[in-house]
Amino acid sequence: MIKRFFILSSLCMVLGVSAQKSHTVVQGDNPYNIAKKYGMTVDELLKLNPKHKDGKLAIGDVLTVKTEKAATQVAPKAAVPEKVGTIAGTSVGKIILQPKQTIYGITKQYRISETDLRKLNPELDSHMKIGDEITLPLASIKKYGGDQPTVTAAKPVETSVEKTETVTSTPVSAVEGETYVIQAKDNYYRITKQFGISQQDLYALNPGLEEKGLKPGDAIKIKRSNTEPVAEPANSKTKIDAGNEKSSTVSNNVVVGDDYVTYTVQQGDTVFSIVNKFGVSIDELIALNPDLSKGLKSGMVLKIKKQDPVYVKKSGDALSVVLMLPFGYSTNETQYRGMALDFLTGAKLAIERNARGGQKLDIKVVDSGNESSFKNSLTQINPENTDLIIGPFFKSNVIDVLDFTKNQKIPVVAPFANTPELYNYNNLIIVETNNQTYADKLVEEVKAVYSDQKIYVVADAKKENANYIKSGLEKAVKNPNIVIVNSPAEIQLDQNMMTGQSAPVIAVLANDEMGDAFANRMIAISKEVHGVKAFSMFYSPVFEKKVDDLSQASLVYLMDRKINTDGNFEKEILAAYKSKYCKTPPKYAIVGFDVVNDMLTRENKKGEIFKQMNKVQTQLATKFEFVKSKANGAYVNTGYRVIRLVP
Repeated sequence: MIKRFFILSSLCMVLGVSAQKSHTVVQGDNPYNIAKKYGMTVDELLKLNPKHKDGKLAIGDVLTVKTEKAATQVAPKAAVPEKVGTIAGTSVGKIILQPKQTIYGITKQYRISETDLRKLNPELDSHMKIGDEITLPLASIKKYGGDQPTVTAAKPVETSVEKTETVTSTPVSAVEGETYVIQAKDNYYRITKQFGISQQDLYALNPGLEEKGLKPGDAIKIKRSNTEPVAEPANSKTKIDAGNEKSSTVSNNVVVGDDYVTYTVQQGDTVFSIVNKFGVSIDELIALNPDLSKGLKSGMVLKIKKQDPVYVKKSGDALSVVLMLPFGYSTNETQYRGMALDFLTGAKLAIERNARGGQKLDIKVVDSGNESSFKNSLTQINPENTDLIIGPFFKSNVIDVLDFTKNQKIPVVAPFANTPELYNYNNLIIVETNNQTYADKLVEEVKAVYSDQKIYVVADAKKENANYIKSGLEKAVKNPNIVIVNSPAEIQLDQNMMTGQSAPVIAVLANDEMGDAFANRMIAISKEVHGVKAFSMFYSPVFEKKVDDLSQASLVYLMDRKINTDGNFEKEILAAYKSKYCKTPPKYAIVGFDVVNDMLTRENKKGEIFKQMNKVQTQLATKFEFVKSKANGAYVNTGYRVIRLVP
């Protein structure tokens, strides 16, 4: 029997979890009034309930909400006196454990060994709860913490004796000439409205703030205005600012001014389509347009915060693009040369394709060398006339490029690096989809077929992916029976307690090195009993070799890239590559074509690539669906392919 591949693409959002309880939807409920009831924002409510991220609720739906304790806590309270373990002579602070953080993740993010982490946290174990306080060196928190919520900081202790200290983290009340301590939920809109100051004046009072962004715990200068901001009339169709009466109109019923965009609601618009269109949060939209709580109506004129100015090319008609690839010729190292050469062949095909379409391009290829020689390669880049940088491949090198070009805010594309450390850079475009996105999708897939089966999760040595999936499933399904195993051989059919006969199970592969063993085990047990379900976070070539057998287990697996060989576009590109290089494109040639073609097709004549980042595009094998990591952060690809084997 011929089996079919169904290739689907999806978007997963990173979920946040706080102290929680549930709310059952009743008649008249909507996301806004539920969030208000529990002292939450709409964004927080939807992040806790990802299956309702479109805002559609039905009577009887059960939503996760914050507990009353969490909801009523408006301002940070003084920390309770507590014993703080320290490393002699080192200042320490505390972070609040967030969803998806693990011991391994903390050690990697904060550059601390697990031994030292446990010395500072003697009660630390593998069953950490969200909201727990974790003690870390203060220098590491400041350097690597990013937006991680913190609790308190203790002074250095010069001996190994434990010390009790009370620290208060109450916000500083700002009056004219004083400072204000940034809180976890602060953003530019809240601060400027609270203190009656423009964002431009805030930048002027705090040099470097625009590049650095708002970080909880930092003190900033505030100057309270003598006048309150004047609200714009709701029915105004143009934006006129004091001192500058110019406004420019663009298509799609959008009027652009200096500080805000106004948008006239069209038939078929939803709140969610509008926030996605303009890249703002629901809470920011409601804060500027309080009438939205009564519902969205055609003809309404909404105020929308304008995003930070995007990069615009400086001169000339041609777009100046730099490709940074690790050939290693200058250091005579060949470790990544094959990967770089393959990437370049795909990139050249994309460049030639766009040039034939009329795009003027000035392409420069730079040998990024290895870790030690990388900074020398930066001397080959002139930030004053470069419009786009694709590469380098590795995280530390990407950070070096971002620091090197920080004054120009040149768009930088990272083809392979994806870590939270990179999410603070608003001119960075991250191509790789992370494992948590895949794990979230698998939880959704398992939930859709779950009917009280025993669930096995095959873990790797670190168990990070497996623990994350188990945690997600425990929240997603009723009465779960989940077992984490170290090998597919440990997956066993369940026993029906009533009949004593074998019963089917669900198996999830969270290990990228056991594809063959997993496939063989699932084939074996699916022959013993009907109804076995198999899922894999990772692709393995064996899945394509044994399609017929694995389809009996209804295998579902995820891929970052998959070519639809029946598509006309795909056929054209594959034929062009074979004609040019006399072979089918290898993996990194496919990546090279997809990344470069996607970026070049998002560019316009002004080089305003960031204005096109809301487009969802699928290239030869890769789906690109970018979302902002945070309000002023990097663009991260959340696209992937779901492959289903159908009996």
